[in-house]
Amino acid sequence: MSWNLDENVSTSAGRVAAGTAGTGPDLVLAHGWPWSSFSWHRIIPTLSRHHRVHWYDMPGYGQSEKDAARRTSLDVQGQVFAEMLARWRLERPIVLSHDFGGATTLRAHLLHGCDFERYVMMNVVAMRPWGSEFFDHVGRHVDAFLGLPPHIHRAVVEAYIKGAIVNGIEAADFERLVEPWLGDEGRQSFYGQFAQADERYTAEVEPLFAGIRCPVAILWGEDDPWIPVERGRALHRLIPGSSFETLPGVGHLPQLEAPDSVLARLSAFLPGKS
Repeated sequence: MSWNLDENVSTSAGRVAAGTAGTGPDLVLAHGWPWSSFSWHRIIPTLSRHHRVHWYDMPGYGQSEKDAARRTSLDVQGQVFAEMLARWRLERPIVLSHDFGGATTLRAHLLHGCDFERYVMMNVVAMRPWGSEFFDHVGRHVDAFLGLPPHIHRAVVEAYIKGAIVNGIEAADFERLVEPWLGDEGRQSFYGQFAQADERYTAEVEPLFAGIRCPVAILWGEDDPWIPVERGRALHRLIPGSSFETLPGVGHLPQLEAPDSVLARLSAFLPGKS
């Protein structure tokens, strides 16, 4: 079974595009920035052989609603994740998170009372500091970036995404990562995410890490250009009983850079086969 978005869900942050495949224990995928649920498409077929896999594009991302008038910051995303679990009637799913999906699911678990059976965090945004000088610069000058001609905007998006990847990925995959951010709505949402980024949304959960209520596995692309592996090790130290593994030679996007390695690590942690 493959990645698709055949479900539309009304949430407090607008329409969300979602998909589900497979049978077995429920497993929810939480993507990050500036990705979409498409980033999981290479591991969904294997995971769905033994799990009921759920995914969605966060509000403001992918094929979900991109309304410049709506907030889509991490506090909103945590609430929407809780709403999606309720929509799918999932009381204790397995959760696999990446990048901003880490902060999103941590907020859902620690602030909104969502229980997880098992919890995998992969190259996640979870602790301060996060963001780069470019990230901060764009956030302060959004109006200037919104005025870029379309071909220059595309070049900015492409360069930004390439900056996360150490191993080459398929050209078609790369184009699918870029495409949602093109056009007027995509452009506004792309720069809007920079403007809404605020470290207080991770600061609110950092003191609560010891209270995570399920087994935790942390996976990290060892050569991540965006979030250094030392941040993953620091997260591991703050979560009692968590495991920590690195993926040598892999950057910030393991599920597309090294899907077989990710699946191999997951198979040892998830119930049943993956």
